[in-house]
This record gives sequence, structure tokens and C-alpha cells, in this order.
Amino acid sequence: MAKPVVAIVGRPNVGKSTIFNRIVGERISIVEDVSGVTRDRIYAPAEWLGKEFNVIDTGGIDLGDEPFLEQIKHQAEIAMEEADVIIFITSVKEHITDADENVAKILYRTKKPVLLAINKVDNPEMRNDIFDFYALGLGEPFPISGSHGLGIGDLLDAAISHFPDDSEEEYDDSVIKFSLIGRPNVGKSSLVNAILGEDRVIVSSVAGTTRDAIDTAFVGEDGSEFVMIDTAGMRKKGKVYENTEKYSVLRALRAIERSDVVLVVLNAEEGIREQDKKVAGYAHEAGKGIIIVVNKWDTLDKDNHTMKKFEEQIRSEFLYLSYAPIIFVSALTKQRLNKLPEIIERVSMNQNLRIQSSVLNEVILDSVAMNPTPTDKGKRLRIYYATQVAVKPPTFVVFVNEPEMMHFSYSRFLENRIRDAFTFEGTPIHLITRRRK
Repeated sequence: MAKPVVAIVGRPNVGKSTIFNRIVGERISIVEDVSGVTRDRIYAPAEWLGKEFNVIDTGGIDLGDEPFLEQIKHQAEIAMEEADVIIFITSVKEHITDADENVAKILYRTKKPVLLAINKVDNPEMRNDIFDFYALGLGEPFPISGSHGLGIGDLLDAAISHFPDDSEEEYDDSVIKFSLIGRPNVGKSSLVNAILGEDRVIVSSVAGTTRDAIDTAFVGEDGSEFVMIDTAGMRKKGKVYENTEKYSVLRALRAIERSDVVLVVLNAEEGIREQDKKVAGYAHEAGKGIIIVVNKWDTLDKDNHTMKKFEEQIRSEFLYLSYAPIIFVSALTKQRLNKLPEIIERVSMNQNLRIQSSVLNEVILDSVAMNPTPTDKGKRLRIYYATQVAVKPPTFVVFVNEPEMMHFSYSRFLENRIRDAFTFEGTPIHLITRRRK
């Protein structure tokens, strides 16, 4: 089930970032912009009264050199497209400005609930000034104060009352959900169309989430069922903001959340960029199965070593993805595309792999015999036993005498030994150290 999305819109300097920080619980309290998506407060998880949701701060979506009003207009459009609930923030101090009216006009077009919040109402006397805002035609305004935290609870109560029901149809466990992520222009759309080519039996286009994301289900040659998550975003070409980095990351984050396996698409012509690493990092942190897909492989002049060199470059740039298989494809010539479903299936199986505790402990014992556990001040780390506690990603708990003594490098060694024994190709694995009771 995808989490509902709340978007915050409004002209600059009305306190969007402060409100955003309040809602996500001060965990992201940076108010000036710093590079890196979640850090510059564009997208963050939040919770209210037991309901989890994601918040978008559209102010963080920078649209380059465009005029001020155009910027706001696009930000409002992004919110209308992506969100389940829109919070439109204005400021009581400036009253209604032309920019506010322009945003309101855009928001009239949406069928989604819009909540009008009047910020900077820092004391009760100022409440009389909010009545002017009824003129925007967006219903009852909510007086709030970002700096003092007043009225935020009422606003969130109203927001969660509009969330869609959780009754949305979930896919069967046997269905493998995957998505394609990557920078704009790496060829995701062409890959989607090539994978769903005539040779595939397309079952249906299912409205996947509460928003207008379209999931495409198809059956592989061996009868395995796949669902490609959120292909809608890839089919909509020609959007002004589709090329803005942060917007593409926003889409990627949402697709990652709903997928089992993530295909990180790179462009062979352009090589590896910083944003590629950033997007792949999100998938890794989320514990999803990862396959690195190098598209446009047909465009390169190749010799016998080209593929090997490119692979080495990927491995050195994506050190944390040493487990991810790499495949070189071309959406244009359909080169190697027929192998993709098979690899996706293999990675999905590894994500769901369960290891018997007895076999796992044999591997751990052998590892300790090969490389003894670290010591600290004459005391040695003792590993009593290990057991698998979860899948997607495979998660292991190692019971020890002193968890603090489990050094990062030794944990990494154990992880590599477990990988050597059980492959786990394409999936991250998590090791948790616990004190034995």
C-alpha cells in the first residue's frame, strides 16, 4: 500500500519550510537549502494519529530561470498531480497577494481536497484578519503559526480525514513488482515500451495507487507474473518539470516505495552522474532488490574491453551496490531485453530467501574460525548464535555478549561470508547485533 501524499504549496516566504518541518517532526530541521533531496526538504515521511504519509515541499522544486509566477504555477501543478491532499499556505501579514490569487485559480481545477492555511497567526488578536481569506474561494481558512506550532494539529486532522480508504487492491504475493528509476533522459520510457513490446502478453493497465499512477501487469515467457510500477510518469512526455532533477527523484522515491525490485537505469553515452548515485542510494537504503541496467549500449563504439571497463567503473562508483547484477541493453535494438524478466525473477527470489538457522550458524562458526572476532581492552566479542528474522530484504539478528564491540568492518566481513555461502545476488542484507538476554 502506497502512503498518501500531502503537498505544501504557496508563494515564497510564507513559511512553507517551517510548516514542513513541523509536520515531519523537526527531524529535518534545515531551513536553508542544501543539496540532496531529502535534506533539502522536498520529500519526507510523517505520521499523525497513527496514520503514515509523505509530505512534499514544492518550494524545494527549483525550476531554474523561469519567472516567479511561472515557478509557482508549475509547483502548484506538480502538487495537483502528485498529492492526495494539498495544503495551500498564505501569510496573514501580507493579506491576499496577486500570487496567492493565481495559485488559488490553478487549484480550482483540481478534484483533490485543498486546505487553506493562514500562517503567522501568532496571537489570538490576529485571528480577526483571517476572514479576508474567504475571498480566495477555498473554504474555511485554518489559522496556524509555524514558529509557535499553533493550529498545526487541526490542519493535520483535516488532512488525514481526506486520505483515501486503505481498501485499495493489493497485488498477490506471487506477483513481482518492479520499477525503473534513473535521471531524466536515460531512456526509461523507451525501455518501458520495449519491455512491454508485442512479444509480451500485457494483462492490463491497473490504476495502481490512489493517484493516477498506472501499473502495467504482464506475464513473462515462463508464465511468471510481473507488475511494472508507475509507468504513467514515464509515458507522460513533454512536461516542463519532468526534467527538473528533484521532481524526477520525487517520482523515483514513490516508485521505490511500492516496488520489490528496482532497475537503476544508466545512460551508456553519458556515463555515471552524481544523481545516478543518489537515486540508487535511496533504493539501497529502502532494502529493495537492485539491478543496474545500462541503456543505449548500441550507441557506443565497442572493442573487446568496453563492457569490462564500464562494469569496473560502475563497481568503483557504486561501491555499496557490489551485490547488484549489471546488464547492458538497448531499448532501440531490444538487445538482451529478453533476459531482464529472468534476472528480475532471480533477484526477487533472493529477496525472499530464508536460511535455516542451523545452516546459517555453521557459516558464522566457520567465519569466526577463519577470522577471529575483535577484542577490546582484553575482552573478546563472543557470537552465540544467529537467526534470520525477516525477508525483503533478508535480515539476520546476531546474538552476542557486547553489541558495541561488533565493529562495522567485522559486520561487513560476516555479511560477505553469508553472501558467499548463499549468493543473495541483487539484494541488500541487513545484520542486526543484539545482546543475548
